[in-house]
Amino acid sequence: MPTLRFRGTVLPDGEPRDLYVVDGRITLEQQPGAETAAEGWIVPGLVDAHCHLGLDAHGAVDDATTEEQAVADRGAGALLLRDCGSPADTRWVHDRDDLPRLVRCGRHLARTHRYIRDYAHEVEPADLVTHVAQEARAGDGWVKLVGDWISRETGDLAPSFPDEAFAAAIATAHEHGARVTAHCFGETVLPVLIESGIDCIEHGTGLTTDLVDTMAARGVALVPTAVQLDNFPSYAEAGRAKFPAYADHMLDLHTRRRDTIMAAYEAGVAIFAGTDAGGVLPHGGIADEVAELAAYGMPADYALGAASWRARAWLGWNAELDEGAPADFVVYPRDPRHDLSVLREPSTVVLRGRVV
Repeated sequence: MPTLRFRGTVLPDGEPRDLYVVDGRITLEQQPGAETAAEGWIVPGLVDAHCHLGLDAHGAVDDATTEEQAVADRGAGALLLRDCGSPADTRWVHDRDDLPRLVRCGRHLARTHRYIRDYAHEVEPADLVTHVAQEARAGDGWVKLVGDWISRETGDLAPSFPDEAFAAAIATAHEHGARVTAHCFGETVLPVLIESGIDCIEHGTGLTTDLVDTMAARGVALVPTAVQLDNFPSYAEAGRAKFPAYADHMLDLHTRRRDTIMAAYEAGVAIFAGTDAGGVLPHGGIADEVAELAAYGMPADYALGAASWRARAWLGWNAELDEGAPADFVVYPRDPRHDLSVLREPSTVVLRGRVV
């Protein structure tokens, strides 16, 4: 592998420097004879903190389709993916040096007949702990619960499991060294999950002021999937014939979504960018997600960090491109802190030290 030099302003510190890539890692020491590969604004590899490799609207997809999804993310500069639930066994992605680094949650855990068909392990409360332990062992340090979904009895969003089952599930995951996140659209399920020590909330449209303060105090993260939330009106209308109360509820959550997410931001909740790609949404949309967070009112550098250095640190990877760090980064022709639209125009994507 040839020694390469990348010259420019390196984020997040904003200092101009030369980065040299040797054997897949960064060195700041000058390397004689290095070839200058790119110049511009250099950003630690982007992160999609909520996507679904190996999944489409109908369930698991084959390996070739999974590869296409991963390549689309890579082309968008997303070099670290947290897969938030997939029925496909995607462990083979770890062995592919040309595909993004992958943090797997394993398969969703949902209540029987209370989630999208062919997505989750559908279990009853008595079996939840057993399946949590199984997914904690099979995944990459995360377990994904379906916190709420439509209840046919109430005709509206309702918690998937009793409070004690959620508490036991979270405790079991932690005993196995895994963090826990949960799909949450509504309000009712959130207090017990946060009280039980959950590590992250996905979507979070039902959050309230008191809950975001508690989340901030306890270090519970939020991945709002802002672009996905824009689809709530279509989901509401699709379910209105059978579940009118649910449809009205989803529209209300959609109306309040910006105030809700910004309340979490203002309370100091750590917010990370995730596209929810893989079900009905396409992969490769991380730039749109960052732009949506900024449109909510978050500063551009915060929204960018939510999909780069802060998210990388949260998932246990390098936040900065310093000596010895993995050479996973993206070069842009303009400063993304001043123009987030440039995230759609990467000049060069470098993964494991290779220009891809």
